[in-house]
Amino acid sequence: MKVEKVKYVLWAADWKRCAAFYRDLFEGTVGMESEVWSEVVIAGATIGIHGGGEGKRTWTGLSFQLDDLRAGISRLQACGGSLTREPVDTEEDPLHLAMCIDPEGNEFMMTQRRA
Repeated sequence: MKVEKVKYVLWAADWKRCAAFYRDLFEGTVGMESEVWSEVVIAGATIGIHGGGEGKRTWTGLSFQLDDLRAGISRLQACGGSLTREPVDTEEDPLHLAMCIDPEGNEFMMTQRRA
């Protein structure tokens, strides 16, 4: 047996909007699109988007590590996402974690490696 691909699945009430959000936010590539199933490849990982979701807020456990979290936050908001908790940037704890939500209600994290 050989594993061909690992997918992380999100539910979306508006599958087109959800696919476009992750494609635009993380410069992903849409591999396939349909009302039932779409795939966006980001940094080699596949995000599966299943239509028919309720659009309710849901924690996903999904996390994206970025090289520039501040730029990621700006891009998140420009793409229609929002922060669920403002990141804290102090001398003791430099900015490294942003709690985010996509337009479909899926919660995820964006992180930056600490120096």
